[in-house]
Amino acid sequence: MKLFQNNKSSLLDLREISFKLERDIQQLFEKNLFQITGLELVKSEFSIQNQRIDTLAFDIENSAFVIIEYKRGHNYSVFDQGVAYLNTLLKYKADFVLEYNESLDKNLKKNEVDWSQSKIVFVSPSFNQNQKQAVDFKDLNIELWEIKQFENSIIVIDGVQKSQAAPSIKLTSPSEKDTGLSEITKEIKTYREEDFYQGKAEEVIELYNDFKQAILNLSPEIVIVPKKHWIGFKIDKRNVTDIQIQSKGLRISINMKKGELDDPKKMTENVANKGHFGNGDYQIVVSNTKHLEYVMSLIKQGI
Repeated sequence: MKLFQNNKSSLLDLREISFKLERDIQQLFEKNLFQITGLELVKSEFSIQNQRIDTLAFDIENSAFVIIEYKRGHNYSVFDQGVAYLNTLLKYKADFVLEYNESLDKNLKKNEVDWSQSKIVFVSPSFNQNQKQAVDFKDLNIELWEIKQFENSIIVIDGVQKSQAAPSIKLTSPSEKDTGLSEITKEIKTYREEDFYQGKAEEVIELYNDFKQAILNLSPEIVIVPKKHWIGFKIDKRNVTDIQIQSKGLRISINMKKGELDDPKKMTENVANKGHFGNGDYQIVVSNTKHLEYVMSLIKQGI
């Protein structure tokens, strides 16, 4: 990545500044964890079963624990260490819940955590190709984030995307499963759009694709993030809208608080005081594309 500073129409190179210590990266992340990731900081330097976890965090949206590790060099296996941490997390669930409650003075119960969404994140200025390939499985919850700092106090953080052809971790050889991976794959789940198509009529799937494309056309920054109960459309860390594919149509959530949405046709339902899936206080059910443009005008208000 090349970064420049615009100085009176002349582009000046911005010099990359190396992090001196892994601790420097860790402190930067932990002091700004919610802003960077949307995660809740639980504990720095959490020790469990002879392992020292750099940062223990909690994903409020998914109700899941996230372990973050910081690295500067390349002489380690992200696959082996990631699988080891996932194994620890899933074997000693009560310890993680206890730490959460003691650190944050809360009363989280073990059955309130979605353990299938547990995740390991490695943060480093760069990863080599072997490391990227080692975790390039579409259903393995190990992520790589690259962080770089430049002069003028500029910080750039990019997630390493999994390839379009990433295979399933369940198809790996038995020798790789000897690491404890087979136990992890029984519990960890990565959701895909196709998971929500099962048992749905072609007309409903086509309806979803029409609305999906219209939402993506609202902003080039929108990305699709399937979750357990819905398909999310996000900009950065924030859900703009969510879609649940139902048997006869779509239930669309608009992520705005009660009283913020301008809905002159009164087509949305206020679900602020109702139990519901999805983000935001407004929902609308559609069974055709008749009001597609109007629904887009509602969703756009939250961008």
